Amino acid sequence: MYSLSQLKRGFATPALFLREANRLYHRRLNSRDYNTDGVDIFAEDWDNLLILDACRYDMFAEQADLGGRLESRVSRGSSTREFLKGNFQGRELHDTVYVTANPQLYRHRDWLNTSFHAVDHVWMEEGWDNEHMTVLPETTTTAALRAAEKYPDKRLLVHYIQPHYPFIIDGDGSQPFDPDQAFLKPDEAGSWNQLLTGDLQASTETVWCAYRNNLDRSLPHVVDLLADLDGRSVVSSDHGNMVGERARPFPIREWGHPRGIYTDQLVTVPWLVVEGERRDIVAEAPTSRDDETTDDVVADRLEQLGYL
Repeated sequence: MYSLSQLKRGFATPALFLREANRLYHRRLNSRDYNTDGVDIFAEDWDNLLILDACRYDMFAEQADLGGRLESRVSRGSSTREFLKGNFQGRELHDTVYVTANPQLYRHRDWLNTSFHAVDHVWMEEGWDNEHMTVLPETTTTAALRAAEKYPDKRLLVHYIQPHYPFIIDGDGSQPFDPDQAFLKPDEAGSWNQLLTGDLQASTETVWCAYRNNLDRSLPHVVDLLADLDGRSVVSSDHGNMVGERARPFPIREWGHPRGIYTDQLVTVPWLVVEGERRDIVAEAPTSRDDETTDDVVADRLEQLGYL
């Protein structure tokens, strides 16, 4: 159900109202709370699963040259929260170590009630880059390599934040887009919703360029990780992204990755298989380590990543 304030906001902003109507359509009048047509990632065959957050299949197919065999899968979510709900909730995954640059598992840990052998929250203090307001892909790769060495007999699930917003602007002038456009300013938190409502401005071409650049920025570090991992590796995504395409059934121009809307751009994700010598995987009780941080830190990270 929606609160009175949410209903008022929806009626005041037609695009948000129509987004909600589209969500009701895709979720079959809220009879399902994630995309039940999607795959269970833990039922798939892999030793290492590398998640590129918000990476569309078509963009990955055009830009990524990592070797291996490219397939596609349908995700259980059009947002990270839905992806986690559809794949993680209520499960004991004691054969898996989760290395994540995304705070969403931590934020929703109580109701997700998921148990891994170990979790490395890379987005906490040491892994967070205060200049770019994100976790850089090289930082995620370093954490993943550390985990692979420490837990050689576990499945390794690595969650990069790129190509998800914010867009990395390195300050060397190499980016072919204009960082002065409001949505791209590296020192100001923005969101895809603000593009939908018109509260922030950026051209479709500029956003596409920045989004593609974020994938290019991350791929060399994915290559480095793949080169050092044993086993069968898969590169995939939790969900895709929309960059001004028309949604359905109400054809508003949609931006970002709103939960509960299962267009091809949002739920068709890459599934690149890179074969390697398999390793023996065993399940063991979770480690005692339990990283914690304050609610303020979590809220700040989520805002900088465009969630709030």
